[in-house]
Amino acid sequence: MKFTLNWLKEHLETDADAVAVADALTRIGLEVEDVSNPADVLRPFRIAKVLTAAPHPQADKLQVLSVDAGDGPLQVVCGAPNARAGLIGIFGAPGTWVPGPDMTLKVAAIRGVESNGMMCSFRELLLGEDHDGIVELPEDAPVGTSYAEWAGLDDPLFDVSVTPNRQDCMSVRGIARDLAAFGLGTLKPLHQVYYMDSLDPIAGAGPAPDVRTDDPQGCPAFYAQAVSGVTDGPSPGWMQKKLKAIGQKPISVLIDITNFLSIDLGRPLHVYDRAKLSGGLVARKAKDGEQVLALNGKTYTLDASMTVIADDAAVHDIGGIMGGEHSGVSDTTTDVLIECAYFDPDHIALTGQKLALTSDARQRFERGVDPAFLDDGLAIATKLVLDHCGGTPSAITRAGKPPVEQRTLAYDPARVLALGGFDVPADRQKAILERLGFGVSDDFTVTIPTWRRDIDGTADLVEEIVRIEGLDKVPSNPLPRAEGVAKPTASPEQRLERKARRAAAARGFAEAVTWSFLSEKEAAPFGGGYWTLANPISEDLKVMRPSLVPGLARAAQRNRDRGEKAVRLFELGRRYLDDAERPTLTVLIAGDASSRDWRTGKARAADAYDAKAEALAVLAAAGAPVDRLQLIGPGGETWHPGRSGQLGLGPKMILATFGELHPETLKALDVDGPIVAAEIYLDAIPAKRDAGRARPVFAPPALQPVRRDFAFLVDAGLQADKLIRAIVGADKQAINEVTLFDVFTGAGVPEGQKSLAVEVVLQPADKSFDEAALKAISDRIVAAAAKQGATLRS
Repeated sequence: MKFTLNWLKEHLETDADAVAVADALTRIGLEVEDVSNPADVLRPFRIAKVLTAAPHPQADKLQVLSVDAGDGPLQVVCGAPNARAGLIGIFGAPGTWVPGPDMTLKVAAIRGVESNGMMCSFRELLLGEDHDGIVELPEDAPVGTSYAEWAGLDDPLFDVSVTPNRQDCMSVRGIARDLAAFGLGTLKPLHQVYYMDSLDPIAGAGPAPDVRTDDPQGCPAFYAQAVSGVTDGPSPGWMQKKLKAIGQKPISVLIDITNFLSIDLGRPLHVYDRAKLSGGLVARKAKDGEQVLALNGKTYTLDASMTVIADDAAVHDIGGIMGGEHSGVSDTTTDVLIECAYFDPDHIALTGQKLALTSDARQRFERGVDPAFLDDGLAIATKLVLDHCGGTPSAITRAGKPPVEQRTLAYDPARVLALGGFDVPADRQKAILERLGFGVSDDFTVTIPTWRRDIDGTADLVEEIVRIEGLDKVPSNPLPRAEGVAKPTASPEQRLERKARRAAAARGFAEAVTWSFLSEKEAAPFGGGYWTLANPISEDLKVMRPSLVPGLARAAQRNRDRGEKAVRLFELGRRYLDDAERPTLTVLIAGDASSRDWRTGKARAADAYDAKAEALAVLAAAGAPVDRLQLIGPGGETWHPGRSGQLGLGPKMILATFGELHPETLKALDVDGPIVAAEIYLDAIPAKRDAGRARPVFAPPALQPVRRDFAFLVDAGLQADKLIRAIVGADKQAINEVTLFDVFTGAGVPEGQKSLAVEVVLQPADKSFDEAALKAISDRIVAAAAKQGATLRS
């Protein structure tokens, strides 16, 4: 949901700036994704006057201009056909970044003539598509002034993420209502926003449009009003400016009105060209196989579950989602029909999912628009059409009945303290609910507004009060520990990892989280990948990593590419080897180990001794017996042969490998050296002896279980539990679980018997089952069941 600050202030009387509005939105539970100001990019561009224009001596299509942007004349070479003396335009000085072509201006010689900046077109400033010439401003535009400020472009843009339950905030009006309830300003009456005496329907002459609804479930209400003698054309500047600000392209005034009202009021509408319709319009279920060419240029095949708007000849609209091309308005349109309908949210959602079709209208209808806003929405749309297109309105047709039944809740103000955790005075609660549009009687019977279909119980009312009063006022009180609730515990492995992680962070390393997948090329220097994904994200991420070094090395390279001279990273994760996943902590130093020293004036590059020191420090923090560690041989082919080593408690108990990466390894990873690193193998660190007794740590089976279904005929009086216990006892090592999933006594089952179907889960131990083993187990299961009088059902 996007809108600008000035747009918001058309509904909200407030002096708040963008920072205050963003803070308030966050406090009341509306997540602000981004706040930007398009004027920031355009501030350097100034209004300038062309003093003189002369032909370029070396190019027929170029001119040499003398331009005054407030600081005196500057020479500018320009190729625009409309450049001339006396023109007022927009000037970019050297050093200014131009967003359209994505370039920074500089003093340059163009065909031998020096040029100091440029006169700009609308497209170069991303203000429009016009690129036929440079911008021409009115003669009274103040030379030397920032164009963005003069043109009123200094209007912050908000991008708010609206959760599915807040359908009321899918409009600028709804967000303004929430902010007014928060106390940021006063909500303006809607008729004043649109310069109307009231929101009463606009009276018309002539017959009302021929519309009806034959699908009360999908389209409970279908209101329409026709306007004759309209003139379609460009929409007014204020409307175009709003639509452009939120990223929508203005098309024509009739279409722009519907798009504008969808954003401004959360009220999607549709406008039909009456000359393209055959007979009246009806909201009905589609016929299986019917097709419609939508406004996005795609043809959709419909089915009987979908609601459509059709005339006597064809379907013209996928109801509540997207209109059709055949009946769309154009610059030749003179008579229109304005549709303002209510569509059921569930029907809209299912239709959109089936067709894989999304639109602004669908986003609002499937959340639920205000069913009581049909007359008001139609009146506002008709007024805008009359104001900007002219014409004569007809009478109004109101087909069907919108679901506007009044909903009430009996509310107790004490619920805020019970559920929210802090007390809010009852009169304050009443004021909050009323500002949000709820009706509150003296006995706290709350009437729910028609635009809040998400309110279902008193807990929802508490949520409304708490978020407006302030979530920051909810005290952080720990829940009392009830009897029988275990205290938080951590396994020895978790405590070991925690110590190692804290030790690495304390020594100045930044923790990184990298992919667990590598390319085959990157895995090759580390012995290759033992496990390959059958369905990888990409070809470069198909091998489970045998080491954490490649990911850290790439992350360090990205930092060094951006000017970082000393990179210190660590990661705690898993290496995927042929026998198991191995928990490992890897530290990596790229670049300088220390900054420039005053004695030498040079920085010291990291070496293998730095990696060894870090390995020893982490091992010591993790509880390893560092005083008994031995330096055992070089690190291996991955590491530099003369600048690496291993730390262990003997050749068969290696706790860490450290050193400088081999030049060939760096080449394979496409990173710059030198790089030093250390891998600490956490699962190799010997556990401290415990005088007490403890259960062994649960180790999940390494192999996938096998599931087999059996159906047995048994005596009707046999308890299923007896059969299950017999099957479990058939092979206690292989059978992991037996579950009854079906009891059947229908056709095919002899009288006096029943069919019991069970699922048997078989868990292999050290190797997978082959067919012979599975048959042997199945035979034992059948034999065990037979002892209970069961026979295998054919």
